[in-house]
Amino acid sequence: MKPIPFSYIARNLWVRRFTTLLTAGGMALVVYVFATVLMMSEGIRATLVATGQPDNVIVLRKGAGAEINSSVERSQAAILESLAGIATDATGQPLLSKEPVVLNNLPKRGSGKPSNVTVRGTSLRGLQMRPQVQIIEGRMFRPGTSEIVTGRAISRGFQGAGLGETLRFAGRDWVVVGVFDAGRSGFDSEIWGDADQMLQAFRRGSYSTLVFRLADASQFDLIKAALESDPRLTVELKPEQRFYAEQSEALANFISILGMSLSVIFSVGAIVGAMITMFAAVASRVGEIGTLRALGFRRGAVLIAFLSEAMLLSLVGGLIGLGAASLMQTVNISTTNFQTFAELAFQFKLTPTIAWQTLAFALFMGVVGGFIPAWRAARMKIVDCLRSA
Repeated sequence: MKPIPFSYIARNLWVRRFTTLLTAGGMALVVYVFATVLMMSEGIRATLVATGQPDNVIVLRKGAGAEINSSVERSQAAILESLAGIATDATGQPLLSKEPVVLNNLPKRGSGKPSNVTVRGTSLRGLQMRPQVQIIEGRMFRPGTSEIVTGRAISRGFQGAGLGETLRFAGRDWVVVGVFDAGRSGFDSEIWGDADQMLQAFRRGSYSTLVFRLADASQFDLIKAALESDPRLTVELKPEQRFYAEQSEALANFISILGMSLSVIFSVGAIVGAMITMFAAVASRVGEIGTLRALGFRRGAVLIAFLSEAMLLSLVGGLIGLGAASLMQTVNISTTNFQTFAELAFQFKLTPTIAWQTLAFALFMGVVGGFIPAWRAARMKIVDCLRSA
């Protein structure tokens, strides 16, 4: 079967460029929504996965879905601290951090609207175990004092959280002596202070979690089995990266489902628009279709030509929408994580997979919207076409 040249197909779109642009613009809006939803979901996952380190292990109470719901007793922490298999620092001290984690309600800058912020009690060793965290303004808090450091997103977004400012919570004034950058991970949305001071201020008798680094990451399963079978302990162990990845699932899935639902609804309008455009193209080119058939092009070639025209139209819209969506990567946004009920700052993230899925979605709209008009064009009889010309 002799195909109709692609240059002929593209030229027809250019001749009707105003209509083409309007239809492609409608498709671009749908593609933009589709892509930004995927980028938002991926951004949340990437932010929380980057929070964990591959050789760090987090210890929580059995059944605790989040750090704020967990409780590890001091006696249990002492047992864990003496565990064989924990990596040590240059001085021979175990790389282990005992951390209380609580939520605190703070007002946002500008609006004054309150939102939950994660407050973490940690130590210099906790900082050492998280190499992605770097102090970019001021200094680290001094142990045993009411000094705190704030993540970059918290410093910019909440009243009293900037360098040199003072926050009041848990019955105390806390002085911000430093701001840290956590490499676009979840720690950017936290406040850190001395663990013992946090326990006293919030009147906690136990830690929320323990984090330690394995000397040999391949021994995780053995250590996990030994600790979880110890009757003195009521804890479970998870690789830190896996734990934070799980924290993203509820919110990321909700955004994906909601966004996909909206995209499907909007795509119906875009498909109808493409169908109307292609029906108009067929109606205005009846004589042209008859000429193509008279020149020896078969029905299948006509069908493919008009279907390719619809797909090219949708591809133009897809590229425009994807290009607009890619600009969202420069936007910082925050929302409440359903798993932790705390503020989470993140950025939209465009990946090759999302780009491919977006363009495939655009082409799908083109196929659905263009098939019926293309079928109609292919089924026209030569005599009827030439008579109507």
